[in-house]
Amino acid sequence: MTTWFISRHPGAIDWGNRQNLLIDRFEPHLDLVLIQGGDIVIGSLPVDLAAQVCARDAAYWHLSLALPFELRGVELNADDLERLGAKIEPFEIKPALTATNR
Repeated sequence: MTTWFISRHPGAIDWGNRQNLLIDRFEPHLDLVLIQGGDIVIGSLPVDLAAQVCARDAAYWHLSLALPFELRGVELNADDLERLGAKIEPFEIKPALTATNR
């Protein structure tokens, strides 16, 4: 089992290091080929990638924060993330059944 922290943002990586998590690998980009069942993937992934992580029997833990509009596109540091209440939340994501994928 590998715990992955996926982010290209230095502030998020610094924040992750402060959380007392046992992170095996920090990566700027998710390579789904490397994800195995039992792994934990932490990050702020697009929903389709998060669903693919879950489909591989790995866990997806989302780096969540309430980001005000004026901070969108601003590079945040670890202190900013703490002030904004950043947290890691586990999610189980799968595509919904529709008429086209039943």
